[in-house]
Order: sequence, then C-alpha cells, then structure tokens
Amino acid sequence: IGVGLVGFGLFFILFGMLLYFDSVLLAFGNILFLSGLVFIIGFRRTFTFFFQRPKLKGTSFFFGGVLIVLMRWPILGMLLEAYGFITLFR
Repeated sequence: IGVGLVGFGLFFILFGMLLYFDSVLLAFGNILFLSGLVFIIGFRRTFTFFFQRPKLKGTSFFFGGVLIVLMRWPILGMLLEAYGFITLFR
C-alpha cells in the first residue's frame, strides 16, 4: 500500500508540474507521498527522521512548501519543497 501511495504521489506531482503547476494535483501528490512514506517506514520512524535536530531546517522548508502549495501558491511552494528535500537528503 505504501509503495503504491508513494508512486501515485510522485505521479501526481509530476503531472501537476507538467500541467503548469496545477495546485490541486500538486497538493494531492504531496499528501499521497507523505502518507505513503508513513505506510512504508511507520509513523514513529517518519517522525524521528523529519524532526531530528540537524534536519529541522530542511524539514521546515519541506513542510512549509507543502503548506504553501495547499494555500494555492504552487511555484513558490515547490521551490521551498525542493530546497527542503535537498537539505534533508544531502
């Protein structure tokens, strides 16, 4: 279930970017991606991964970008998410 949710989430994010940053598709993709991540590695591990002390800057940018996309500012939100994703996984 988790791999399917992550796959559909990535599909909706890519499809939303192809359709000139459609905010509804991007928001739906973000929600599916995060819920799939929780299904794959569990709630506790997901929480501890995102909220470690050295990764708080990346986490705040990533979740801030998700929030901005949900508020229908898709380009700015995706830029914030990309920066947060890069700082989380470097």
